[in-house]
Amino acid sequence: MNTSSTIGNLSVPLAMGKNEIDGFIAVYPDVVRDLTDFGNNNASKMVADWFEKALNYNLSPTNTKNSVITVLTYKNLMKGDQLTADNLRLAHLLDWCRELLHTVILIIDDIMDNSTTRRGQLCWYKLEDVGLNAVNDALMIESGIYTLLKKHFRHLDCYVDLVELFCQGAFKYVTGQSMDMLAGRRSVTTFTRDLYDAIAKAKTAVSCFYLPVTSALYLANVKDQKMFSECQDIAIELGKFYQEQNDFLDCFGSPDFTGKIGTDIEANKCTWLAVACMELANPEQKSVMEECYGQSDPEKVARVKQLYQELNIPSLYAKHEEETYNRIKTLIQQASVKVPREALEEILNAVNRRGII
Repeated sequence: MNTSSTIGNLSVPLAMGKNEIDGFIAVYPDVVRDLTDFGNNNASKMVADWFEKALNYNLSPTNTKNSVITVLTYKNLMKGDQLTADNLRLAHLLDWCRELLHTVILIIDDIMDNSTTRRGQLCWYKLEDVGLNAVNDALMIESGIYTLLKKHFRHLDCYVDLVELFCQGAFKYVTGQSMDMLAGRRSVTTFTRDLYDAIAKAKTAVSCFYLPVTSALYLANVKDQKMFSECQDIAIELGKFYQEQNDFLDCFGSPDFTGKIGTDIEANKCTWLAVACMELANPEQKSVMEECYGQSDPEKVARVKQLYQELNIPSLYAKHEEETYNRIKTLIQQASVKVPREALEEILNAVNRRGII
């Protein structure tokens, strides 16, 4: 019997998934209502209607069910009567704050990469009545994070920490986005492992894993700095693992599964695959990469994918994925007893079960 539930691109066991997902979805109408409360005059209603349209298109709960990391971690940290309905709702609201930031990231990333689809539908900026107005919509969505934090967390001791965390997360992301953009202007021959790791940490690890895990620690009033350090180190490793999988999916995954058409090769992205290829390629193969990588010509894109196959990159990645999973699992198991190991291992298993090989 199948005991798992698909959550976005993740598969999470119902034992630790359904309650969190239901709670996450249940908060969504309140999030939209809070963010579109501009007043009752005609101008305000016009903006509210547009913003609600942007939120519903980009934040549909059916597409964002993977955003339960904060509540999973928080439930693992808190015990007994501490797990009140009000506290769990706050954890879900933090997951929605993270989802708002992630949505900003996706909207801007799609514009910069000239992407066509996202989560199985046209990118927001590709809609005829949206276009580059999507940039302003992204700014409004980002502002919504601080609207929710002020309304629901201002009375808590962790409020300032949460505001600073989301500011830090946004800055880390745009730093990573800048690295990604600048790397994309360079020849593939200059791509290195260190450059790739720096981009992956800033663009993906912080916003997708470090931020929600740290949010849970703040909400749970954790003060142990060693515990923070261990959780954050593991979260960064989870983020790198997730980005490496995304790179593989972009090239070899089916659009029916990923919900998007991969463009990393055409966009000259510094990916795990490109770096591995350049590390293994002989001079002739490096010349092929230099000629074909970063080109939109379908024949050149196909030649790059063919070279990946010639160098056995898919099999190399499969081995790397298994080794990475085992390494992160060991990190979690060896962490101190106060660390929310059950939640972190569940997150790791969810990432690992995306079934991309």
